[in-house]
Amino acid sequence: MGLLRYTLWRVGQTIPVIVGIVTITFLLSNAIPGDPVRIMLGPTPSAELVEQIQAKYGLDQPLHVRYWNYISGVAQGDLGYSIHYDRPVTEVIAQRLPVTLILMVSAFAFAIATAVPLGMISAKRRNKPTDHLSRVFALVGVSTPSFWIGLVLIILLSYQLNLFPSSGMILPWADPTDVRGATNQLGVVLLSAYHLVLPTIALGTLQMAAITRIERSSMVESLHAEYVKLARAYGVSERTILRKHAFRVAQLPVITIIGLQLSSILGGAVLIETVFNINGMGRLIIQAVQANDYQLVMGTTIVFGLSFLVGVIITDISYAYIDPRVSYGER
Repeated sequence: MGLLRYTLWRVGQTIPVIVGIVTITFLLSNAIPGDPVRIMLGPTPSAELVEQIQAKYGLDQPLHVRYWNYISGVAQGDLGYSIHYDRPVTEVIAQRLPVTLILMVSAFAFAIATAVPLGMISAKRRNKPTDHLSRVFALVGVSTPSFWIGLVLIILLSYQLNLFPSSGMILPWADPTDVRGATNQLGVVLLSAYHLVLPTIALGTLQMAAITRIERSSMVESLHAEYVKLARAYGVSERTILRKHAFRVAQLPVITIIGLQLSSILGGAVLIETVFNINGMGRLIIQAVQANDYQLVMGTTIVFGLSFLVGVIITDISYAYIDPRVSYGER
């Protein structure tokens, strides 16, 4: 089975999962206590106005009719209309999604760039002081909540030392005339990276620690494999063994944990965006729940679910690229 056919097959497998996500999200959102119309209109709205608004957003229809209308709309790319923002849900999400994607990509880049070398060094110097230090560092990283790391970074590096900003985020493609302190597009990019430092460390530390532990154990196993012993017997240098023979095979468990960490980083983004006052998808879903905005809650949850499914598919496809022994669905 070729790569394209395998990708289409995996995408087809996600369709029932997507239907399940939409159905569960719809039922749970409509089970939330409270009336979004009364929240929007205040404590003492007139009955006529409530009925008018409910009819406008289709909330006066039976549950099964609303479900059918909603799932039909989702199939056509329509996630409904936000009561709180008075705009289509897709427009609100399109405005916030890039912020969260940038934060997630930077956190993953930080985690992988630090965890892979750290795990390799730890495996190569097994049971030596460097290995012990790396394992303690990884254990502390796994055990510490992301929001607590964020608060400590704000107190130390922002308020005490005044090195980095404690809130806000600038998109790299923002117009330089709208960004204070930037004279050209390069200045905007640098300011964006400057604002991303603390949120990236706070969000990426947990992933970095988890990947370091997996990288170390996988590299230790790979360095003691029979084919590596044979390579050593033939006089192959340790650097060549580490780079060409042990490293590539050891990355399969690392790719698995990176794919699984996608759900963790999505959940962490909700807390980190709140701590650093970043207007991304995380804060949007909290605002939607607080306002009982059913359509927006469902839309953001579906986007989070789709993001996780895309990560799982990319992880599966990466297996065959990393390890030639893995085939695309062939028996």
